[in-house]
Amino acid sequence: MELRPQTPDLSAYLAADEAVDHEHPLVRETAARLRGGTGDVHAYARAAFEFVRDAIPHSHDAGDPRVTWRASDVLRLRTGICYAKAHALAALLRAEGVPTALCYQNLGVIHGLIALRLPGSERWHRQDPRGNKPGVDARFSLDGERLAFPVRPEFNEVDYPVLYAAPHPVVLRALQSATDRETLWPHLPTEL
Repeated sequence: MELRPQTPDLSAYLAADEAVDHEHPLVRETAARLRGGTGDVHAYARAAFEFVRDAIPHSHDAGDPRVTWRASDVLRLRTGICYAKAHALAALLRAEGVPTALCYQNLGVIHGLIALRLPGSERWHRQDPRGNKPGVDARFSLDGERLAFPVRPEFNEVDYPVLYAAPHPVVLRALQSATDRETLWPHLPTEL
């Protein structure tokens, strides 16, 4: 699949917004801490990915009823579903100047992940910070995708090729309108 940026303006993939609030002090502090142990942007990108994947439990897996959507809240509360974790990873990467897009799969419901474009590369690489569990083994990879959920065309699952500069409005609306995960679950988007 060929990934298609929503806009050719690379600066759009570095911008802060309400959900990807990379100018927030907690996002900046977390990025600085993660960057401190790395020697280059590639190592930082891997460290940020592994931090979001491993240190922030997926709220469904953890049984956490809270719904987060803003990157700084995901980092503060240490919980989020796939969309929220993607917002947090995008914020951490953008905080260090790595162009990062939000992208989606349709797996019966919409699943959120990110794509990053490292310096010196013209290529976008999708990464899935959802969090691992039995049967799910997402890995940071620049040499072929290691996503949480490869699509199964026989079940009408699809990868959406568009790389969004901001969270898709359907996703953001679902997260913002939910009072808890129980009220969110029946209203997860099924299409973009």
